[in-house]
Amino acid sequence: MHEESPGNNNVNGIYCILLGMLVVTLQDCAVKWLSPDYALHLIMLIRSLIGLTIVFLLIKIEGGFVLLKTRNLGWQLLRATLLILANLTLFMAVASMPYAEAIALFFVAPLLITILSIPILGEQVGARRWSAVIVGLAGVGFMLRPSEDIFNWASFLPLAAAFSYASMQMLTRKIGATDKASTMSFYMQCTMIVTCVVVWAIIGDGRFAVTGHASLDFLLRAWTIPAVDDVWIFICCGILSGFGSYLLSQSYRLAQANLIAPFEYIALPLSVLLGFILWNEFPKPGGVFGMVLIVSAGLYTLYRERLRNNKIILD
Repeated sequence: MHEESPGNNNVNGIYCILLGMLVVTLQDCAVKWLSPDYALHLIMLIRSLIGLTIVFLLIKIEGGFVLLKTRNLGWQLLRATLLILANLTLFMAVASMPYAEAIALFFVAPLLITILSIPILGEQVGARRWSAVIVGLAGVGFMLRPSEDIFNWASFLPLAAAFSYASMQMLTRKIGATDKASTMSFYMQCTMIVTCVVVWAIIGDGRFAVTGHASLDFLLRAWTIPAVDDVWIFICCGILSGFGSYLLSQSYRLAQANLIAPFEYIALPLSVLLGFILWNEFPKPGGVFGMVLIVSAGLYTLYRERLRNNKIILD
């Protein structure tokens, strides 16, 4: 039977990214909902333990545990570490700022890739892409609102998450040529579990707990047993994590990155809607304008990247 090679099945990749962004957005909302009462590393541990059971089911469906063998163990661990950093910084951000604004700042990732491609890949960036970067950074300025009397340093956390996530997705494309999405999800969940256990051993008793800032409190508070009413949220969070990591890995494994990346922006209107429904949050006018600038610049950057790649292929 003929098997399609990774990168050719663009339509299925688009389906995976759309469903994956919906699942991940719901998972992020679950984490934000739990953030006032539980430690971040506790949520991430329970989420990954449940998510790992989902991954085991997917591995069995895709071909069995032979899929766990990989020639890219080092890359798998690096990819998992980058995803942990992206999760950590983004979740800390949503604990202390409006959800939609955190997600909008996170979507500066394509602009960061453009900037980093110069020193790392030696690429030439033309005036149009530089213009898009400038417009996007202007949007970041509107989102951060540095002129306000009270400045929230946590606003920079989504930018760190964007950098980690962009780097992780580049590795996904590299590893996906040989490893299946369920394989990548397995190593990600296992690395997350080990990391959370180590963090628990160091700060899980709350010895470094602080009050006064929601992000630091979320990171450093002591572990507590989940309340009965919250158990179902933890379970849903874990199930969403398992399917979400699989769908995102599968999307970048199947399709061309510059084709499906624009579809990630579906998360922004979803985040605005859910933020309003769950927390009565709605971005301020300056924040909305900043969102428009960031999304426009990001989409234009991805469009120019696709044109550049097509030109290289034709040449």
